[in-house]
Amino acid sequence: MAKGDLPGAFEQLVLLSVLRLGDNAYGMTVRRDIEERTERGASLGAVYATLERLESKGYVCSRPGDAAPEREGRARRYFRITDQGHAAASQALRATDRMRAGLPGLEPLAGGAA
Repeated sequence: MAKGDLPGAFEQLVLLSVLRLGDNAYGMTVRRDIEERTERGASLGAVYATLERLESKGYVCSRPGDAAPEREGRARRYFRITDQGHAAASQALRATDRMRAGLPGLEPLAGGAA
């Protein structure tokens, strides 16, 4: 990762979701996870565009799943975070923590959850 090339806000959400979902990370599950945890809408198109961008950066990799009848025989594409993606997400979150340090009302919650 080039110095200063931090993942953007939505890229961070997608990376964290892929990490959280593990072997079950594909477009629809990533979208659902983001919507449930952030209480904000996310289009499936935006999720897939972001996954493809993250894959081109080397932050995630993908593999095809089995063809599914409910998907008219198309296979799901499963994603997993790479070591480079894990490092990028960690670096971005540390940068955010440094930026909010000492700002009233924006300190991390007890236990590290923000």
